[in-house]
Amino acid sequence: MKVLFVMPPLGAWSTWGSTRAPNQFYAQLAAYLREKGTAEVDVLEARILEMTVEEMIEEVKSRKPDVVVMGDVLHTTGGAAIIWHFNMTAQKIKETLPGCRIAVGGLWYSALYRETLETNPAIDFILVGEAEETLRELVEGLASGGKKLAETAGLASRKNGTVVMGPHRELISNLDLLPLPAYDLFPMDKYVGHTYWENYCEIFTSRGCPGGCSFCYEWSMYDPRFPKDFTSWRCRSAKQVVDELELLTKRFGVKTVVFLDDAFNVSTQLVEETCNEIIRRDIKINWVILGRAPDWIRQADLFPLMKKAGLFMGLVGIEVATDQELRSIGKGITTSQAKETIKKLREHDIATIGTFLIGFENDDEKKIKERFDFADQVDPDIFALHFVTPMPGSPVWKKKVRQRQIEPKDLDLRRWDLQHPVVPTKHLSVEELGRLGAWCSREFYSRPERIHRIMEGNYSPLVKLCVKDFMSNVSNFERAAAAGEVYI
Repeated sequence: MKVLFVMPPLGAWSTWGSTRAPNQFYAQLAAYLREKGTAEVDVLEARILEMTVEEMIEEVKSRKPDVVVMGDVLHTTGGAAIIWHFNMTAQKIKETLPGCRIAVGGLWYSALYRETLETNPAIDFILVGEAEETLRELVEGLASGGKKLAETAGLASRKNGTVVMGPHRELISNLDLLPLPAYDLFPMDKYVGHTYWENYCEIFTSRGCPGGCSFCYEWSMYDPRFPKDFTSWRCRSAKQVVDELELLTKRFGVKTVVFLDDAFNVSTQLVEETCNEIIRRDIKINWVILGRAPDWIRQADLFPLMKKAGLFMGLVGIEVATDQELRSIGKGITTSQAKETIKKLREHDIATIGTFLIGFENDDEKKIKERFDFADQVDPDIFALHFVTPMPGSPVWKKKVRQRQIEPKDLDLRRWDLQHPVVPTKHLSVEELGRLGAWCSREFYSRPERIHRIMEGNYSPLVKLCVKDFMSNVSNFERAAAAGEVYI
């Protein structure tokens, strides 16, 4: 069996300039199939190879795959806007190769498997939840005639025209049992982050998040029948994490890595062991991690070690401006913790990204401007503003569906990227939200004292290049947020 992973041509977030990274969903699944000897695997990176849609389809045709797989596990590729591209690509592949079977999974698809199969006839299978074993069993089942596919755990399919879903697929408890991602299938020398970070990669070393915020995109990646799967955080060992970093740096020349785990630093032991192992092996790598404020504060004494091992920037999800708002969205942090995180990281010349959200149900202009004032006061080096974008399976999504503000089968997914407002609040229209978001972004980067502090300070040059990229793309964010321009 030939399995081809296809990444269609698409753009990047308006604020991220030119950003491209290997698709971790593909890299991990391809490595697993190859290790098990289940299939001949390959990746078509039409995005990084700058193919047109027509060129991509001709290339798929020439490779004659038995199965095409698409999907993603990282929201930074473009939120759910990428789903539009996957659905379109599936349709065109099926028109050209009607005998090819198409499977999708990960972000969006797992939580919305039934609606996807009901509205997208070109898609044959949905890999629901963690997909390694499900994809292996699907490929082996197709090779043997496909008689029992409806019974495959974690697999949604059709039987006599009706959508059927197999049993729950248990989570992989020990992630160290998985092989390292199959980076050799990707054009690793071509990836870039924030326009200026060459030799770039985004990695994914843990699964789930103990936070379970009401708006989080990760809800959409798990079996909706078992929501606790999302909050079941599991991580790889420090040894295997550093094995991957060593592979990336020494074989593929990667210089900058972003750990896109939603909460890499849940375990203090893991953070410390990872840093010590990077230093012991003398791995030269610049890295960024995402973390929750309470975890950052618990590990403040490790900041010198983390910086020595290559950490130059950290992200903290702040989102709103009051402790009451934080409780209402299930964030599990306090405003004082967020302030302390920014302060302590800066003391060690580690730059910060603060994420903020606007568009919650009760938001009005006053609340949004108070949220901006708080962001201005907390003063992260990078202001990452997103619009509340309900994701399937999340509490916010379920509420919006109940209120009939969302019809899952009738969405313009091209704007479902977190940088376009897609649902109104009780007090603001989508258009008003967009204008306020554009104002917030422009105001934050108009403070000369902030820009001077960053550019003249002791931060890594990579920080200054990243801030430069964000500043140069403020107008793009305005065009997306207020004028509806599409960048993904």
